[in-house]
Amino acid sequence: MIKRQLVMRISSETGMIQQDVMSIVQKFLDHITESLANGDTVELRDFGVFEVVERKSRIGRNPKKPETAIPIPQRRVVKFKPGKKMRETIRSPTAQV
Repeated sequence: MIKRQLVMRISSETGMIQQDVMSIVQKFLDHITESLANGDTVELRDFGVFEVVERKSRIGRNPKKPETAIPIPQRRVVKFKPGKKMRETIRSPTAQV
């Protein structure tokens, strides 16, 4: 599902104008991104938790030239841990929401 499909689905279920829904969804995503950029953890009950973690610097290898070492710098990445309700819904063999 892409953002446009999400907006159309929410719009049809709520009766709101698609432009208003798009604005709300975009603001929601912007605020999550801003919080993560500040190093905060974003917890959405029953959905999951987004957090920023630091990956250590390491030495990588080019598969075509394994004798050449390539330094990979330390970086921040977003980690997502699904919530209990999401895990249970996805694990169910007949997962239909």
